[in-house]
Amino acid sequence: MNKIGERLYNGIIKENPTFILMLGMCPTLAVTTSAINGLGMGLSSTIVLALSNLIISLLRNVIPDRVRMPAFIVIVASFVTMVQFLVQGFVPSLYSALGIYIPLIVVNCIILGRAESYASKNGPVESLFDGIGMGLGFTMSITIIGLVREILGAGQAFGKQILPLADAASKKAGYTPISIFILAPGAFFILSLLVAVMNVIRKKAEEKGKPLPAAQGCLADGCAGCGFAASCTGKSAAELKQAKKKEEKKPEVKEEKEEVKEEVEKESNVEDSKEATEE
Repeated sequence: MNKIGERLYNGIIKENPTFILMLGMCPTLAVTTSAINGLGMGLSSTIVLALSNLIISLLRNVIPDRVRMPAFIVIVASFVTMVQFLVQGFVPSLYSALGIYIPLIVVNCIILGRAESYASKNGPVESLFDGIGMGLGFTMSITIIGLVREILGAGQAFGKQILPLADAASKKAGYTPISIFILAPGAFFILSLLVAVMNVIRKKAEEKGKPLPAAQGCLADGCAGCGFAASCTGKSAAELKQAKKKEEKKPEVKEEKEEVKEEVEKESNVEDSKEATEE
C-alpha cells in the first residue's frame, strides 16, 4: 500500500507532468479551451497510461531491447484506438471537440516516457498505479488550466454560465469576457501563471524548512532526462549533472596518468643511459 500511495502522490504532486516536468504541452495548450475538454483528454490519457504501463510491465522481460520503443508504440496505439472508438461512440460531442488530439495520445511523451523510465523496469502493480497517478496529475492540471481559461474567456465553468454577461444594447451591467484567454495565446498565459504559482509554493515550502521532494526520472532539462532517450537512466537533474562532471574529469585523469607514465619512462631512459656510460 505504501508503494501504491507513493506512485499516486508521485504523479499528482511530486512529478506532475504539466506543472513540474513540463511534458505533454501539445494537448495541454491545444484542448484546454474549456474544463470539460481538459477533463475528457485527461481521463482518456489516464486510461491509456494505466493500461499500457500494465501490459508493458508484464511483457518487459519478453520484449527485446532493440525493438523496445516500436513495441511500446504498438501497445499504446492499441489502447488509444479503443479509447478513440469508445469516446466517438458514447461522447460524440467530446470526440468532435478533441478531434485529432485523441489519436495523438499515441506519441504523447508522458505515456512513452513512463513506459521507458518506469513500466519497463518495475512490476505490474506499481506500474499500473504509476500510470494512474501520472494520468490523474495530468488530468488535474489540464482541467484547472481549462477551467481558468473558460471562466476568464467566457464567464463559464464546465459549460454553465456562472458570471452574468454584460449587454451593451440593454445597458445591462455584467462580466465582459476576455476572449484572448480562449484563443491560443491564452493557453500560454494561464500555463505560465500556474507554473509560477507552483514555483512560489515550492519556494515558500523550502523557506519553512519543508521542501517539496525534488522531481525524479523524466525531466524537461535536456535530452538526457527525456523518456524517449535510449540512454535515459531515470536519474534526477542533480544526479545527471554530477555524472556529467565525472565524465568530464575522466579525460583529465587519463592525461595526468599519461604524463606520469611519460616522466617515468624518461627517468628510466636517463638511468639506462647513465649505466651505459659508466660501463
